[in-house]
Amino acid sequence: MEIELLTVGKTTIKFVADAISEYEKRLKRYIPYRITSLPDVKNSRSLTEEKQKQAEGTALLQKLTPSDHVVLLDERGKELTSMEFANYLQKQMLTGKKRTVFVVGGPYGFSKEVYDRADSLLSLSKMTFNHEMVRAFFTEQVYRAMTILRGEPYHHE
Repeated sequence: MEIELLTVGKTTIKFVADAISEYEKRLKRYIPYRITSLPDVKNSRSLTEEKQKQAEGTALLQKLTPSDHVVLLDERGKELTSMEFANYLQKQMLTGKKRTVFVVGGPYGFSKEVYDRADSLLSLSKMTFNHEMVRAFFTEQVYRAMTILRGEPYHHE
């Protein structure tokens, strides 16, 4: 199985980009993992929140295939511990799905069409995080999950 993190916008904060790069390197020995960053919507200041969500939603949906398992990283999603997340990923790997895509929306969230396409919602926290930070937190959690599944000493209960 391949894991993809699909995001809107670039990572511009250097220390965040460095953290992401570090965990992406570590992940290479466990599972195919990539981050796909879509460009920000052009002229977004002249758009309503709803029109911006629609434009981002259209771009996100174009990157998905019918066979993808799609998980939105959303504040209303289910919260999991790191152990539960590792088990979740293991179950996904056992389903035979080629690709699981985790999606981070833009500043106003997701359009209705993106919610309709999602297979599930996952929350990283009840707190709100900068979208760039979410990329680093999520990538680290995938790495942590892989070490948990291999019984390696990275995670401590």
